[in-house]
Parts: sequence; C-alpha cells; structure tokens
Amino acid sequence: MSSTPPPATLALPVTDDALAARLRARMETVEKLLDGHVEGRTAYVTEAARHLLAAGGKRFRPLLVLLASETGEHPDSDDVLTAACVVEITHLGSLYHDDVMDEAALRRGADSANARWDNLVAILTGDFLFARSSELTSRLGADAVRIQAETFTRLVEGQIMETVPPADGEDPLEHYLEVVAGKTGSLIATSARYGARFGGASREVEEALAAYGEIVGSAFQLSDDILDIASESDDSGKTPGTDLREGVPTLPTLMAQSACRSSTDPADARLLELLSGPITDDGEVEEALALLRAHPAMEQARDYVVARAAEAKALLEILPRTPVRTALESFADLVATRTG
Repeated sequence: MSSTPPPATLALPVTDDALAARLRARMETVEKLLDGHVEGRTAYVTEAARHLLAAGGKRFRPLLVLLASETGEHPDSDDVLTAACVVEITHLGSLYHDDVMDEAALRRGADSANARWDNLVAILTGDFLFARSSELTSRLGADAVRIQAETFTRLVEGQIMETVPPADGEDPLEHYLEVVAGKTGSLIATSARYGARFGGASREVEEALAAYGEIVGSAFQLSDDILDIASESDDSGKTPGTDLREGVPTLPTLMAQSACRSSTDPADARLLELLSGPITDDGEVEEALALLRAHPAMEQARDYVVARAAEAKALLEILPRTPVRTALESFADLVATRTG
C-alpha cells in the first residue's frame, strides 16, 4: 500500500515551467522514498507510521529542500532526496505528538492516530518516525547529524515552551515568538539549509537560505494566526476563532491584549475580558472576533508579518536573478498576504 501521490500543484509558487516540471518529477521520487522509509518491521507499525503520510499534506518542507538545492551545482544529488525525506519524516513525527498534546480527533481530514488507536500508539509512532529520520540523517554525514540534533532540540523545546506561560517579567509576545521559531521556523530553516548544502551551494548561500527559511517558516505560522480571526470559513476552509475557543495565544490576540491593558475604551475592556481564557460560548466567540477584526492590533499583526517577509526577501539578494530566486521571493510574498 503506497501513500497518497503528491498534490498536482506545488505548495510553493513556481512560475517557471521548466523548474516546476523538475520539482514535480523529483517530488514524485521523494513521495515513493517516503513510503518506503516509514515502513516498519511489522504490518502494525507500518500502518500506524503511514497513517498521516497517506492522509496527504502539502509536503512544503521537502519541496523547499528541492528548491533550495537548485542554488547549487548538483541539485540532482541523491543526498538532496535523502535530506528531503529527513525533514518530512521529522515533521510527520511531530504531528503525531502534537495531536496527543492537543487531544485532536482529526488531522488532514482523517482520524488522528490517537483517535484511531490511542495516545500510546500515537506517541510511540512519532518516536519511531523521529528515529527513522535520525537513521536517514546518518547517511548524510556527521555534520548533518549535528544540524538535525540541534533542530530537533529547538523543535521540542518550542513544544515544551508552548505548554507553560511566560516567566515573571517576560514579554508574552516575545515568549510566543520564541515558541513559533522553535516549533515551526527551525525545521523549515533546516529544510532550506539542507537543500543548499547537499545541492552544492556555497556556505554563504547556505547560511542566507537557512535564515530565510527560519523567517518565512515563522511568518507562515503567524499568518495562520491572522487567518484564524480575519477569514470567513468559505474563504479559507478554516473555522474562524478556533484558537479563541482553545485559549491559544496568537500574534493578533497578544498584540490586542497589550494595547487593551492601557486603554480606557469599554470595548477594549470587554475584549480583554474575553481573551482571558478559552471561549466556549459561540456568541462570545463571534463577539470576540468582531472586536478583534475592528481592533488596530489586526493591522499591526499584518504589518509585522509583511515586515518579516521583506526581511526574508532581502536575504535572497545573495542569489542571482533566476527562477529559483523568484520562486523563493514569491513564497515570502504569499506568506505575507495569503488568505487561505
């Protein structure tokens, strides 16, 4: 049983036909490799490990590996394909753990592993995938093992930090941005780094793309935060206010809370009251959404993401004007302005 084929459209905006064709062909190879790499020694382990792989996904991280490898002299290296599998399998493992932490029932439109089996199976399957990604990383050499270990440390630390409030005197927004950088930015940074490194790019290009990946990866999550408030369900396919219902801090809510604390406006006092914890009443969710959509914090959050995207694009000036650079710039723009 093989996993679901990669999506017909690429998760990154690529307008050059030749580049897009190369990436699609190589993503098909990555998909086949992924299916083999998550196979266990027993049918039970294989079924559990393939569960979320088969559910699909944008495969954004391995695609970024392939795109970044185009900045080097040998993007068709087998090591690039291995690196693409490493980052996607690491990401998949984190999803199994996330669903347990969030008590999620669905993932990518399918039952989560913890809902289909139980928490123990989901946790151990995530561990299996992390172990498999480590096995693959060892094929790439000692330095790649170090990079993967450092990335995994940041990812897990970000997950831990998400479960605890900011320390006394710590800025809640800075705490949240650290969580996002660890949970999301770190692995996307490594995706870009691995692509450049194993594609044969210079060290200067590798460092620039790693920094680009961290910024864009974090900005992608922050734009999700904005969509959770600003979007209509029909526009984005998301249910607005999900984070409000779960009491999850986000970029716009943290910015709104900071502004509301020093405001004398009764509407701000009400918004601050609503944002003090999870909102279980549907009417209060709608009230909070209306207040947030009208609050200057929404524009402040958008401006922050746009500025981060511009910062990421500036790092690409080290690259020549090619379809690869254009695609990377377009992705940064998409992150800043996306509606779904």
